[in-house]
Amino acid sequence: MPVRRVAALIAAVSLLALATTLVNRVLPGWAYPLSGVVVVACLLGVARWSGLRAPDLGLDRRHLGRAALVGLVGLALVGVAFAVALAVPALREAFNDGRMDATGVGALLWVALVRIPLGTVLLEEIAFRGVLPALFGAGEDWRWLPVLAASALFGLWHVLPSLALSQNAAVAGVFGGVPVWVTSAVAVVASAVAGVVLHWWRHAGRGVLAPALVHTATNSGGLAVSWWVLTAG
Repeated sequence: MPVRRVAALIAAVSLLALATTLVNRVLPGWAYPLSGVVVVACLLGVARWSGLRAPDLGLDRRHLGRAALVGLVGLALVGVAFAVALAVPALREAFNDGRMDATGVGALLWVALVRIPLGTVLLEEIAFRGVLPALFGAGEDWRWLPVLAASALFGLWHVLPSLALSQNAAVAGVFGGVPVWVTSAVAVVASAVAGVVLHWWRHAGRGVLAPALVHTATNSGGLAVSWWVLTAG
């Protein structure tokens, strides 16, 4: 790898490490989406400085239609999966998230339509399906090393958020009495696997819009379903 590319990779990883620490330990909740936008701008600047261009990052406008179509197919599949889970009592328990108990409609809309799309999806897709794989040497063809490296970092990105998973009834039921670090480790591995899956959507759609739509459907959609299960309950 060229020296500038290595320096850009170190800068990007350092920036993401600082970002996850700030949003999970320092910044107030309202700053989460703003932080996401700022970090994305910085990552794109680092990528541009390293010599990467829009097609390398999955931001080629020529593939926008394909990425949107592939992403919408993924969104529909997520919707079907949620419908099946709601119809099966054992799976429905997975939506029993204690963090949603006292959430009003306004707060739900804020989280589902602003906080998650800007603070989570935009940042994570640009970082882990766009900038990092490209810095690791990904191209138009599927290359396992860049995909696995970026996905491993995606898993580590979820270390701090994973500490709150015990508030989910399904997680607590499976891991009740297990040390927190074990639950966190499982979450990190699961996130890394999810990173590989999301990169497949990016590869199929030739752009980060495809995994962004799948990611939004999973996170915002799952949140909305959890809220409905708890309030309708």
